[in-house]
Order: sequence, then structure tokens, then C-alpha cells
Amino acid sequence: MSNHYHLVVKLSPDDVEPWSMDEVLARWCSLHKGPPLVQRYHRGDELCAAELRRVEEYAETFRQRLADLSWFMKCLNEPIARQANREDECTGHFWESRFKSQALDTEEALLSCMAYVDLNPIRAAMAETPETSDHTSIKERIHPTFNLAEAIARQTEQQALNDFSVPLKPLLGFEGVIRNGFQRGILFSFEDYLELVDCTGRISRSDKRGAIDENALPILERLNLDPERWCHRATAFEDSYQDYRNPGRRRQAA
Repeated sequence: MSNHYHLVVKLSPDDVEPWSMDEVLARWCSLHKGPPLVQRYHRGDELCAAELRRVEEYAETFRQRLADLSWFMKCLNEPIARQANREDECTGHFWESRFKSQALDTEEALLSCMAYVDLNPIRAAMAETPETSDHTSIKERIHPTFNLAEAIARQTEQQALNDFSVPLKPLLGFEGVIRNGFQRGILFSFEDYLELVDCTGRISRSDKRGAIDENALPILERLNLDPERWCHRATAFEDSYQDYRNPGRRRQAA
């Protein structure tokens, strides 16, 4: 949006093997230089037993930070603030306040939040359809433009990325079934989500409300969701979840 953004983030997934110490250090050092001892270990230098124990302690600290939303937002917002200050030729705080977050504990909450975020430009009359709305995940999913090489070069230039060995994963995938007992992506097909967002966007229009055939939203029946309750949550998410606020809002113009 023009002065803030929204994110839907998956934290601490339980469906993957725990990261090894080397993987933790590789991920951390892709964003930060790390202590000199960690740099030496990361380069493959020979360390004594005491030094290795200290590296393990560092790794446990980094493991906790890598699964912490506050550290994620810090790593995301700081480069944005630095870049904006360079462009504005000024110093000081860029973001108006600290981010706020809301846990999404059910599939209904997850889907309603995702639809709310993807339809934000349409609510603000900045776009007419999801596929033409800029800076949204749904447009990126429909018309992929993410270029890994360009992203690495840009983040390296901005000193936001140090190590190329850690893969960048722009969006979590959709999957229609649980495989081998694990849910690694969003547990719905992408086609269903597109239909859900499109129909929800139509429902939110004042001249269309109440005129949509309930058969246009088959996913609601499969989830046993009440259409009126879903419509309210997806069109007024911030009101439905009182603790939810924008994850980031930039400073107001003087």
C-alpha cells in the first residue's frame, strides 16, 4: 500500500526436520556477519573444543532468533528504512511505530487474512482486479515476475544479503493434499483460492452484496464456513481480529 504493508508469515513449521548447526549458521550469516568466531567456523578454520562449544552456543541463540517474528521484522524493516533515508537524504526513524501481529490459529483465519491482504488494493480503489493489483502475492502467483538473480544482486547491493548459498523462497506454495502426514504448504488448491478471492471481492461491492449465488463459493461448504461470517471476516479483517494491526506503517509526511 502507499504507506504500509501486510504480511502473512508461517513461523516455526513442525513439518520439517530441525536445522543442523551448520544450516542455522549459514542462514544467519546470509544476513549478518556474525561474531569473529562464527566467521572463522563458517570459513572452515580449525577450532579448539572450547571454541566449538562457543560456536554451538551462538548457533542456539541464532536458531531462536531465526524463528522469532520480531527478528524477522527487524531484518526486513531496517534495510527499507536505510534505503528510504538515503533517498530522502535524511536520518531518523522511518517507520511510525512498531509492527503489530495476530496469530492465525485456524485455516479459516489464515484464508480470511490472506484474502483481506490480497484484496487491499481493490478496497482502496487502486486496482480493479486481483490480477492487476501491484505488490500483491496473488498477482505474483498469477503472473510470476520474481527473478532470483536480480533479487540476490539487489539485496547484495543494499548490503541486506551476504551469502548466496541460502535459497530465497518468495511465496509459500498451495497444495491440495497432505503428503506423508505433513502439511508443507497452504492446504488448498490455488484454483480454489483464486475463486475464493474473486468471489469475495465481488461480495464486498455494495451493488453486489447479497446477490451472489452461494454455489459460487464451493470452498465455503467444504470448510463448513457460514457465508455471511466469512464475508464479514474477509472484508473487515482488522475489525474481526481486534489485536491485528498493520505489520508496518511508514512515517507520515510532515
